[in-house]
Amino acid sequence: MKLEYIVGAIVLLFIVQFFYGVLTQPDAEFGGADGEAENVIAAINPDYEPWDPGLPTFEPPSGEIESLLFALQAAIGALVIGYFFGYYKGKNKADQ
Repeated sequence: MKLEYIVGAIVLLFIVQFFYGVLTQPDAEFGGADGEAENVIAAINPDYEPWDPGLPTFEPPSGEIESLLFALQAAIGALVIGYFFGYYKGKNKADQ
């Protein structure tokens, strides 16, 4: 029972932090770290060329498929989290 309260408090802290950031900076753009790293490297060394082309990227054929894959990823994550919550709750119930 104590574990659920701790995890709930952590989740609540993340939610509050998210809404604080959204409300204090309404015009902020959400950008990835890859673009920022490119800008810093270009500022330090303009002649830099990567020695490794990187992994090939997957481009979904349409926006709907991209949304489907994102929703599938979220559903799988929710299932994993729900499984562990249920596991620990059942374990605590069995111990009592």
